[in-house]
Amino acid sequence: MTLLIVGATGTLGRQVAKRALDEGYQVRCLVRSPMKAAFLKEWGAELVRGDLCNPQTLPAALEGVTAVIDAATSRPTDSLSIKEVDWDGKVALIQACAKAGVERFIFFSLLDAEKYPNVPLMEIKRCTELFLAESGLNYTILRPCGFLQGLIGQYAIPILEGQPVWVTGDTSPIAYMDTQDVAKFAIKALSTPETEKKTFPVVGSRAWGAYEIVRLCERMSGRDSRVSRMPLGLLRTVRRIARFFQWGWNVSDRLAFAEVLATGKPLIAPMDEVYSVFGLNPQETTTLEGYMQEYFSRIMKKLKEIDFEKSKNKKQVKKKMPFTF
Repeated sequence: MTLLIVGATGTLGRQVAKRALDEGYQVRCLVRSPMKAAFLKEWGAELVRGDLCNPQTLPAALEGVTAVIDAATSRPTDSLSIKEVDWDGKVALIQACAKAGVERFIFFSLLDAEKYPNVPLMEIKRCTELFLAESGLNYTILRPCGFLQGLIGQYAIPILEGQPVWVTGDTSPIAYMDTQDVAKFAIKALSTPETEKKTFPVVGSRAWGAYEIVRLCERMSGRDSRVSRMPLGLLRTVRRIARFFQWGWNVSDRLAFAEVLATGKPLIAPMDEVYSVFGLNPQETTTLEGYMQEYFSRIMKKLKEIDFEKSKNKKQVKKKMPFTF
């Protein structure tokens, strides 16, 4: 089976590519910049230059491809809008796959996308799900809601560096999942007939609130946090201002996600049946506590080593000095 991965340089996409290669799949990655994607080639993937927003590049990338995993999404810093990447680009990809006779298509959506029509990315994901279901492709839709990897920059690093941790009050708890575990579901779907033409949540076993994560990081790091609350009203104002400028459209659309968190409703879903269908063991899924424990164990050990080296160097300098003043 030849597998094309779209968005393979992203946080999730690179884990999907790694998992597919580890399991022996012939992996091809659609990339805009082969230079930035060089690590994928080093892993053993074939790189093909292309762009979702340039449909003419897709047919060549799909030649001989059996299955496609779409892990691409727009970023706040992209020059293109969410609509251009996550709607126009995905429609072009789905149409190209149908024309090329692709046998399987795995798509990453968002949990509860249908509940938030006023949040651009959620609504676009919902519409893409519908478009994919009507395309004739043999699809599987996976719906995560948050990745553990994003919590390092949001909570762990600011606490270690004594910087403010920004939260928006009593936000909705989120059932975060490690991208490596999400990748397991994507690759497993390729060989599991029971997942065909179905939609599944792919989330952690427990939903965590912002203050719970802060307290966990404090305990594991042994350091106090500086929590700063960002009023939802201020975020809404910033979003409206950003909409006035084309360069701010992506930022504005991303800020709209705060409306999801402001509901206070947990982003979580039952997973027992999902694990059963995919034939995966829930005990092997990384928990938030386990993920943070591993991170802080590594980083605190490194900090101690740095402090030890500094202390040793100071002692050596003192010994070399013949006089003291």
